[in-house]
Amino acid sequence: MTEKKLIDDCFYVEQKKYGLWASKDLDGKGLVMSLTEEQCISATRFYLKRRQEGWIETKKYEGEVGGKL
Repeated sequence: MTEKKLIDDCFYVEQKKYGLWASKDLDGKGLVMSLTEEQCISATRFYLKRRQEGWIETKKYEGEVGGKL
């Protein structure tokens, strides 16, 4: 595991278990998870820009899977 890196003074990225990369906002809330550090940074920048522009959907979907798996 690596240390958290502050990106653009807006969010942190760090490598997680199994080599995945995750980003968190300055309050520690999880944002994006990706396969590489570069993808994580890029996707998080995209997500935060869209959220700032009001693009993010505010609906929350919850459900339950029935039957045998």
